[in-house]
Amino acid sequence: MSNNYNVKELREKLDRCKNIDLKDVSLDDVDEISSIKIDRRKSSNERILDFLTKIKNPYIFKVNNTLVKIGFSDNNRTADDALTCVLKNLYR
Repeated sequence: MSNNYNVKELREKLDRCKNIDLKDVSLDDVDEISSIKIDRRKSSNERILDFLTKIKNPYIFKVNNTLVKIGFSDNNRTADDALTCVLKNLYR
């Protein structure tokens, strides 16, 4: 895996972003998910890291000008598993 990613900073970003309330977010403050380009040739881990690096808030983004906030239930599925699934479906 490439050393271009600062995993500590990405974890801090995730911690900051996950608690932001959707009502406190403006459409202008978030990325349109379709504008985030990920290299499909990278490994799934690198695609996740690339996505987390490129997007302002990985939990809140726009889809066709609609705010979307993702969250995770209390189960055995990890955030990595869920994000991998999302990225695989978006970038087939």
